[in-house]
Amino acid sequence: MDTLACSLTDRGGELSVQEIDLYLRKSAITRQRERALTFRAQEERGRRWAADNGYAVRKVWADNLSAYTDTVRPEFDKAIAALANEEVPALWCYACDRFSRKGAGSVIPLLDSGKRIVFDYERLDSADPRDRRDIINRAEEAREYSALLSHRVTDTKTQQRKEGAWLGAPPFGFEIDDPVTRKLKNGVDWPTVLEVFERTAEGMSGRSIALKFNTSSPPVLSPDGKAWGGSTIHRMIQSPVYEGWQAITLKRGGRSVPFRDAEGNKVSVLAKGAKPVPPELVKRARLAVAGHGAVAPEHRSGKPKHLLSGLLECAACGGGSAIHGRSYRCYNFTVGKPCAAPMSAMRARIEEYIYGEWLGAVLRADLNDADPLMVAVAERWVALTKPEETEEHKHALAAVKAAETALERLAEDRKAGIYDGAMGRFFPRLVAEAETDLANAQRRVSEFNGVVDLTLFDDFDALNEAWQAADDDLRRDLIRLAIDKVTVTKGPRRGAPFDGDDRCVITWATPTRND
Repeated sequence: MDTLACSLTDRGGELSVQEIDLYLRKSAITRQRERALTFRAQEERGRRWAADNGYAVRKVWADNLSAYTDTVRPEFDKAIAALANEEVPALWCYACDRFSRKGAGSVIPLLDSGKRIVFDYERLDSADPRDRRDIINRAEEAREYSALLSHRVTDTKTQQRKEGAWLGAPPFGFEIDDPVTRKLKNGVDWPTVLEVFERTAEGMSGRSIALKFNTSSPPVLSPDGKAWGGSTIHRMIQSPVYEGWQAITLKRGGRSVPFRDAEGNKVSVLAKGAKPVPPELVKRARLAVAGHGAVAPEHRSGKPKHLLSGLLECAACGGGSAIHGRSYRCYNFTVGKPCAAPMSAMRARIEEYIYGEWLGAVLRADLNDADPLMVAVAERWVALTKPEETEEHKHALAAVKAAETALERLAEDRKAGIYDGAMGRFFPRLVAEAETDLANAQRRVSEFNGVVDLTLFDDFDALNEAWQAADDDLRRDLIRLAIDKVTVTKGPRRGAPFDGDDRCVITWATPTRND
């Protein structure tokens, strides 16, 4: 029976043309090879074959992706599924290496089930039993070629990284200095990079920085030329390239980490004369992103206007308070949000009550017995009276937290299997470096363990006199030395006298440090 006859079926006494699907594939990176035809050229050949052999093209599937074994190709999967489910009796492909590079395992099940696959370039057709061995052999050859090519590409890229060549498009703020060495130099957007790190180090959020750039006139262009986003800022802060180091991603979609050579050393990607972001600035920015850094005054939330604003919490809904006339009232209720039992208290009455409780608690605390309340008061008193020293202390504490986090992350990465392969030889060295950083940070914190003068808080007359002489700002600060929150319930009835003991629960301050 000739080929045309094989493609005709009998439907109620009438001969009808059978259908065939075409599968087209082109590598995402086109190489200058004789058979690297475009989609249009492949489709033209497929339709010509179908017409010559009495088939009608039902559907064209096309993947602009690699055929490497670990590449997901959605159109290929759909084409094979259509063939396996007998939606179409045959599938045409330009060449074996365009079909799959997963080896014989990708074609044998189809051959065994009697599905027809045509490989145009090799002139192979699974309908001919004599072509079975050749199809299997060609599939294995394609797999071997893919493995060899992948190995060569990996070796080449590794060598280039060792030499400090940046393989992809230059990161934002950089330019390629030389197309041969592919080292990086500072570009026209470098001032924007520095501003990102400086603003972040000051405590400005990524979202706020993005908004500033997007609304400036003219707008500051982002790495992709579109609007800035907070995630873009975060990725820049964490990227090793802005420290001048070669970077790789250990897991797809994961974070970038410094590339290390065979000796475990980081590799510079900077051209002669190029400068990275200053190390101290990088450190402060990353601490700020992690939530451990000190926030510059201009980026802190404003001070409350009234004595207890920001301290009062409605017991019914957990919301804050708002000033309503001469009273503190549930904020949610004030702005029209639901609250089952909105609290409300006259300012003068509740302020007088809270001051009395504050005064009594502070004077009852034992200065000589490391009372937790007085330890907390001492920490906050130093922050209030010696802000410069406190900022340094915060940076030191932040460095300890960051070093502890780095050790935890190493442990998590090892548990996830990231250091199971070639990277495993670097693990002991990375742990040693992280432990050294932690020890240095802890040593720096110990330098701030000094004596704080708290005699003011041990004398009723002196403390009461200081309170009476204080302005509103200082009174707010003094109250917050010892109190974190006051939870207030709704009064028993409208106009009832204020009973602080019955309606208020005070959350007293606790130390931020355990030593």
